[in-house]
Amino acid sequence: MTAEHPAPPADPAPPADPAHPARPAHPARPALAALLLCVLFATGPAAEQGPPGSSSPTDRDTSFVDLTRARIVTPETLRVQERTAVRVLVEEVEKRTNVRLPVASQWPPDTVPVIAVGPSASAAKWAAAALRGAGTADPAPGAEGYRLAVSTVGRAAPTVLVLGADARGVLFGVGRLLRELRMTAGALRLPGSLSIVSTPQTALRGHQLGYRPKTNSYDAWDVPMWEQYIRDLAVFGTNAIELMPPRTDDEPDSPHFTLPQMQMMMEMSRIADEYAQDVWIWYPALDKDYGDPKQVELALKEWADVLSKLKRVDAVFVPGGDPGHTEPRHLMALLERQTASLRKYHPKLQMWVSPQGFTKAWMDEFYQILKTEPDWLTGVVFGPQVRDSLPILRANVPRRYRIRHYPDITHSLRSQYPVQDWDIAHALTSQREQINPRPLDEAVIFRASLPYAADFITYSEGCNDDVNKIVWSGLGWDPKTDVVQILREYSRYFIGERYTDSFAQGLLALEQNWRGPLAANAAVYTTLEQFQAMERTASPRDLRNWRFQQALYRAYYDAHVRSRLLHETNVEERALERLRSIRTGESRQALADAARILDDARIRPAAEWRLRVYSLAEALFQSIRQQLSVERYRAIAVGRGATLDSFETPLNNGGWLLARFAEAAALGSEPEGLAAIDRIVRWTDPGNGGYYDDLGNPSQQPHLVRGLSFEEDPQRFKSTLTGFGYRPEWRLSWMPHAESFWDTPLQMRYSGLDPAAQYRVRIVYAGDVFNAGTLVRLVANDTYEIHPPMKKPSPVTPVEYDVPVDATRGGDLTLTFSGPVGAGSSGRGNQIAEVWLMRRN
Repeated sequence: MTAEHPAPPADPAPPADPAHPARPAHPARPALAALLLCVLFATGPAAEQGPPGSSSPTDRDTSFVDLTRARIVTPETLRVQERTAVRVLVEEVEKRTNVRLPVASQWPPDTVPVIAVGPSASAAKWAAAALRGAGTADPAPGAEGYRLAVSTVGRAAPTVLVLGADARGVLFGVGRLLRELRMTAGALRLPGSLSIVSTPQTALRGHQLGYRPKTNSYDAWDVPMWEQYIRDLAVFGTNAIELMPPRTDDEPDSPHFTLPQMQMMMEMSRIADEYAQDVWIWYPALDKDYGDPKQVELALKEWADVLSKLKRVDAVFVPGGDPGHTEPRHLMALLERQTASLRKYHPKLQMWVSPQGFTKAWMDEFYQILKTEPDWLTGVVFGPQVRDSLPILRANVPRRYRIRHYPDITHSLRSQYPVQDWDIAHALTSQREQINPRPLDEAVIFRASLPYAADFITYSEGCNDDVNKIVWSGLGWDPKTDVVQILREYSRYFIGERYTDSFAQGLLALEQNWRGPLAANAAVYTTLEQFQAMERTASPRDLRNWRFQQALYRAYYDAHVRSRLLHETNVEERALERLRSIRTGESRQALADAARILDDARIRPAAEWRLRVYSLAEALFQSIRQQLSVERYRAIAVGRGATLDSFETPLNNGGWLLARFAEAAALGSEPEGLAAIDRIVRWTDPGNGGYYDDLGNPSQQPHLVRGLSFEEDPQRFKSTLTGFGYRPEWRLSWMPHAESFWDTPLQMRYSGLDPAAQYRVRIVYAGDVFNAGTLVRLVANDTYEIHPPMKKPSPVTPVEYDVPVDATRGGDLTLTFSGPVGAGSSGRGNQIAEVWLMRRN
């Protein structure tokens, strides 16, 4: 519930804008030292520069009203949140135009344009004259909604009405106005035909903002930066943020912290209240035994000590796992007592819980508790590591309880919604927390969940997912909104009017960079050319903008990775060709020649692109504190967004090949050496009448049963997906793998087999290190056990088994790989990298 204050306090100082505090080197200055001087001695934000009258192509036939000399008129008395809305309008316009709009409660002469901002309920008193001809006959907006209209009736100068249905509606109306304004240096215009009545279709539209060490940027933000970011989200219709307490599964401190965690939590709660944002607390139950009454009492005291210090708390969300691991009966008993305790400080506090990480037995126990419909519980959260799909969860949760989606929008692999069929070169370099605009994928995920859980607060680990947050907020306001339109508003508001279309299309192109095999995706270079064209004409202000820097970083990063992939793949092929042309008596010489050829992979192509990536990483640390390297910027780990440290990861089989070369050279005889070389160069050959599948490569898995499409099953509950593991000594074909989650089996189907032949199956069980101990069982045609549940071999090596003749007698074969039934946690482990079905002689 939005707090109301009849006598608002004086406006606080404007927040520092994290968009423009640092200035990267222009691409024409390749020297890193010159770049750092530009970064460290940059000036503050300036108005956007651009050709006079420059505009988006879609604006060319639009008539505009000039608001450069406008005055903002408000009622004499405003709530704090409404005062904040007016302050946002003044400050954000000034940043982009160098025009500071005056604010008054008295109407100016008719010749002065007016932007009238305030609640619609009292508009007849403070804006009566302007209401005539402003479309007020339209239906009134609902809760949090607004009316935004241009009127040229009754006054010589135009009037813009921004009327909110409530305090939030005023703020969101101002946000929409800012997104529609055309702002350039010294000029402020608005389409003259603008007339909008809008009400959000989703009640809860939020994002998790955790000030903790395990993030790629948040832990280094100060209070003004947090206010600016919360403001940015509110401009696009966000109405909730989720904070984290000082004690989580993180380290207790970060080298980047600008304030102690409790103090920052208090500041963020205060800011959220001023911006009409609900405040949620993600509070994990981390203690070992909540069946112990003494432990429960300690937890009650700890949570109360934290939440009692916060100005505003609307809800608490307790994950059942990831982290935490408490049996449902003890967890729910704890939360019942926590709810009663915490409502002493926040009487309307809601309590939410998720069954994350639960086994099937625990899910059944959880559902039985929900059937009693405890009245202290507000709702259930669907997030990562919930083993039941959203439709199944909704069917088992009583209708009195809302379900909130907790979608992971920040991670690209080993996550709730990983990038589909990601190329191994991207996975090895970009890893888990790359800058990841995925607007079209996020729209698919949002719309797939909508029938079961409209409410959401996203899971975020930093500003790398900034575009995805805005897409979710935009779709949460209106699920029918065209994603491209959201991107155009994002580009116009955050980057500048002249980038409305070009930057929006660039964001779409970055998502396409990650589609399909990277070696075949020449459009990656086209994407870079798009951004280089913007970069060449960019103003100093543009180059200081962290959102502009992020897009440039990804464009240069992807292009350089592709150039290396092509180069290193070619080097490997040359080395293998040397081995294929071997003659008897020269095995050792051929191995030495091939090793020297592999050494050419150290040559780095596209040196200017590579340097630009490093310079942009420095710029992003200066501008938004993004920590893209552990050594340079004190990131918490390489897999936590430190993509600069994985940027030059080898992209061919060089490491594996050199180890095999050494083994072959150490053999005692020439025939043994030749045989070892033959095994190297014919690794994937299944022999006469055989079949080979590289299950981590979507273009080489003809026998894999993939299941439903991404649009039908974005979380892959009933389908396979490509996962990733990594060891420097592995073959590339072992690093990606096919996998299925929880009780869903992974299947391969063969047809046209020789009924009279006997077959043997060779398998490489690889996978990620987090699930190395998972037991996997293999069955043929649902009848014949090829092998019982077994651990995946470590170190990774192929294993072979005979296929019963009866299994292939009909000419068809289905191989079914399955993990433990009823498992909890992430549900991963059923992971297979390569399969050969070989016909025995």
